[in-house]
Amino acid sequence: MMIKTVLLTAPYMIPFVDHFIPVLESYGLKVIVPDVEERMEEADLLKYAGQFDGAICGDDRYTARVIEACTPRLKVISKWGTGIDSLDTSACSRYGVVIGWTQNAFTTPVSDSVLGYILAFSRRQPWMDAAMKGGEWKKIPGKTLGESTLGIIGLGNIGKAVTRRAKAFGMKVLGTDIIEIDHVFINETGIELTTLDILLSKSDFISINCDLNPSSEHLINAFTLAQMKENAILINTARGPIVDEKALIQALEAGKLGGAAMDVFEVEPLPQDSPLKKMDNVMLAPHNSNSSPAAWERVHWNTIKNLLDGLEIDSSALKNEK
Repeated sequence: MMIKTVLLTAPYMIPFVDHFIPVLESYGLKVIVPDVEERMEEADLLKYAGQFDGAICGDDRYTARVIEACTPRLKVISKWGTGIDSLDTSACSRYGVVIGWTQNAFTTPVSDSVLGYILAFSRRQPWMDAAMKGGEWKKIPGKTLGESTLGIIGLGNIGKAVTRRAKAFGMKVLGTDIIEIDHVFINETGIELTTLDILLSKSDFISINCDLNPSSEHLINAFTLAQMKENAILINTARGPIVDEKALIQALEAGKLGGAAMDVFEVEPLPQDSPLKKMDNVMLAPHNSNSSPAAWERVHWNTIKNLLDGLEIDSSALKNEK
């Protein structure tokens, strides 16, 4: 019987492989761990085609070409985290590859990050700190959250959590989604559901919390940016391609937008020559709004469980490994 092999490329797990490899080996698995920067591109994955039965991946580009080349040996792709937009799900379905992921993986840290950005832009702490350290005694005007309206695009688990946090600070919250939202949540929070164009035109802060899919790619573009208030702040902790970065840069350079907080980008890592890096009214982070040791630990083990289940290996004893 051939030993089953796993390709482990999840960047958040690689620093701890010395802990996880013995666990995987205890289930009779051999583990391949390539060098990974941010993700494996199509060409990187094709080098390993036919060499592995299961994958633990991050945002690797499992395109239709990769899936076809890796099957019939490849049986399961276990995604570290929640978003599976980097996987060609139709190709996986076509070739019988099981996909695993962790529901509700980073709701708490991501929603906390959104509130952090709203507070920073409202209370102006980063700018006052920079001024003070630059030798200026400068009182930069701020405002309270209760004076502001937040628009949330996408009311899944994270969008709902952002709503609850914002309402606790007294914000007026508008929301929009392409699917129907539970009336219990609406009654609980007092969120006002509306259309995207009304949300854009009335919000002081706009938080993107939807999935990346064909209907949301470049949802924020030159046309939708033009609908926003000139002092509005755009926050993206979801997926980079939801925002047309070129159009965003043009709007910021033209003074048509108050600012932006960006944790995700169309190209990651963000290129060194990106104009966003030179803008005083932009806060940047390296795709890190999910940062939480407790959340990461839960996702590590659930990702291994999904891998074992996909390989039809009994995972019932896994909880004892933790």
